[in-house]
Amino acid sequence: MADIAIIGGGAAGAALFGALLKQDSGATVHWITGASTQGRGVAYATREDHHLLNVRAAGMGLYVDQDEDFVQHATRQRIGIRATDFLPRRLFGDFIEAQVRTRIAAAEALGRPFALHAVEALRIDPQIDGYDVRLDGGRTLHADAVILAVGALSPRPLRTVSSDALASGAYELNPWKLPQRSRAPRRMIVIGTGLTTVDTLISASTHWPDAELVAVSRHGLIPFVHPALPAQPYPQQDQLNAQLLACNGTAGMLRAIRQAMRESPHIDWRSFIDGMRPINAKLWQGLTLAQRRQFLQHARWIWEASRHRTSPASAEIIQQLRDEGRLQIHAARVLGVDGHGPLDVTVRARASQVMSTLQADLVVQATGLDTAVAFTEHTLLSQLIEDGLAVADPLQLGVAGHADGRLINARGDVQPGLYAIGSLLRGNLWECTAMPEIRAMAHALAANLAARHAAGAAPVAAATA
Repeated sequence: MADIAIIGGGAAGAALFGALLKQDSGATVHWITGASTQGRGVAYATREDHHLLNVRAAGMGLYVDQDEDFVQHATRQRIGIRATDFLPRRLFGDFIEAQVRTRIAAAEALGRPFALHAVEALRIDPQIDGYDVRLDGGRTLHADAVILAVGALSPRPLRTVSSDALASGAYELNPWKLPQRSRAPRRMIVIGTGLTTVDTLISASTHWPDAELVAVSRHGLIPFVHPALPAQPYPQQDQLNAQLLACNGTAGMLRAIRQAMRESPHIDWRSFIDGMRPINAKLWQGLTLAQRRQFLQHARWIWEASRHRTSPASAEIIQQLRDEGRLQIHAARVLGVDGHGPLDVTVRARASQVMSTLQADLVVQATGLDTAVAFTEHTLLSQLIEDGLAVADPLQLGVAGHADGRLINARGDVQPGLYAIGSLLRGNLWECTAMPEIRAMAHALAANLAARHAAGAAPVAAATA
């Protein structure tokens, strides 16, 4: 009987695992989660209540055909929760765990086969009838289909950081480890000003109330803020989306969006951006490689700040820190980080081009999601690239693949039976890391895999690189 192996213990893996358990294909579903708590991953592993979701509670869910509403689940833990609230991420992590337990119980009652493996997957080797997945500890699983749901890669230090700085212990690559530090810094510098930086600054201000906080990025732009209540939709969004899909490049798209905003000044600008969500993948897929590269170089920063906004409560804390003088935000390029602790951070201001050096007891790298698989030290992904079973996206946005998750090998062909879900597909989908997109893809991929296994899968080896 054919098996399916899901590699990755975060929310994407949980969404696909639960969706597959709901199917009745006869396949044994293996979920290889690693040592982390099943379903939480990096995003929802935090236990700090001031780390808030950047999506309203009503928009969160693990499955398309969910067994329980997230708001209902959260209401049992907290009184007075509303569907429009931005809730702590830990509550959604609790919800994921509960939803997975429900699907497991239902699968057991129906006798549907599955297995959980709390170890890392080290290798994937193609065989004539599928793949062998070698696990840490020596065990090997055989599967007809393997899905990579590894989520965020371990961050790599910026090229401008010296080996001395990395060895000093004063340079932190993982912002989520901040609460584990026992010694309070006099000054902390965060490199980056995105959503991760917002959480990092709020955590630091809570744990170290006397610390001076500095954030540095090329544009010095903190994410924009969600309105307190959902904004009124733009009535002509369908027409705008059709116009955007007809544009040749991002310059024309920007002109169309700005014109729509000028013609409807009474509509909140965020409504225009949110209304584009159903077509964002198609817009990205319609760009040439050169146009995508141009977008990443010149427009990505404003898109990220506009599209991935922070909650009003988080924004209020950041503004209060700035008003109190505890937080400074610099628009500057980081030219170097050196020293043995304290560290010297050399920057060049964006406006004046003047170079200066800031000193800090702690420097935290919070530059966002790393999807550059060609340079990763991730054991499994490195092996897949080296063996030609997968190739890096040309812009280092994950791996090359199709919108339905099928991966492309080094020969430029589809690698049969090898898929990805979530952030690894950013090169094809661009917007694929938020739960609405993840649960929709998990549902579609589970249905496709179930149908494929019910019909009988084709051999793998003939099309391997």
